[in-house]
Amino acid sequence: MLTRRIKTIVAATLMSFSSLTMSGQDLLARQAPVDKRVKAVDSVALYRLIQQEQFDSPAGDLYEEWENKYAHRATELPDSFRIDLRDFCMPTTNRVLTSNFGARWGRQHKGLDVKVYIGDTIRAAFSGKVRIVNYERRGYGKYVVIRHYNGLETIYGHMSKHLVKENEEVRAGDPIGLGGNTGRSTGSHLHFETRLCGVALNPALMFDFRNQDVVNDYYMFHRDSYEQESVIANRLRGVGGELYANSDEQSEDERINTPAITAKSSYGSARFHKVKRGETLSAIARKRGTSIDALCKLNRITKRTKLMPGQILKYN
Repeated sequence: MLTRRIKTIVAATLMSFSSLTMSGQDLLARQAPVDKRVKAVDSVALYRLIQQEQFDSPAGDLYEEWENKYAHRATELPDSFRIDLRDFCMPTTNRVLTSNFGARWGRQHKGLDVKVYIGDTIRAAFSGKVRIVNYERRGYGKYVVIRHYNGLETIYGHMSKHLVKENEEVRAGDPIGLGGNTGRSTGSHLHFETRLCGVALNPALMFDFRNQDVVNDYYMFHRDSYEQESVIANRLRGVGGELYANSDEQSEDERINTPAITAKSSYGSARFHKVKRGETLSAIARKRGTSIDALCKLNRITKRTKLMPGQILKYN
């Protein structure tokens, strides 16, 4: 009797252990897909966190802070840095450069001047976040500063109108403003800057306005050689390069005020007239040997458009 009871207890215990083992296996089997789902949730959460950090402060590994006060403030440059240029849009479809990056009028010109007309659409060069939308009477005029995910900051100056707000996310190609002649400007144009850690880099190192493209998929910045590279870039892609026959030291005022201002390109030639105070479309048409209708069509204006002193008009 006792022996039978012992056998019964042993058998029950073994069955209990067996049952627990099976239950544990079932639990592990059921837990496996749960673990996968948890990992997936963790990945999504991490991705969202990274996205939020990028939005809060694009290129945060290069810049210590995000502020909307200063257009640029130079910080320590890395010895080298690879800038991804693949996600790009040319800020304007115009191909004519009027002033180079570098020495000009006894001071440093920190960007490229591109011929645009009042009202032309200006677009974000890369995706990023708008850091500053402001007006500077003695400098940039109406301008926008965008910090991009590739580490660059771009500045767009002398615009007639802002189309974005501070802290707004933009994609490459989004309209950010309209071409103009505000601030310290002698004629309608886009002043375009590219900066890394607040230090101005020659846009011609990366952008080829004549061919409406970037120079390469990447630009490898080297702190000890970018200034020499800038000189070469001006000769290849700036005023005085293949696009123009004129000297690369000629300023915008000098070019606009010459009797025959010709910009040579693969599309033939274009000639420009700088509007003087009191001039009318009919007077300009007579002076340049063309018609009012032709001037309106070339410059996308109407006969009722009010001309502004310093405005640049194409007349052939």
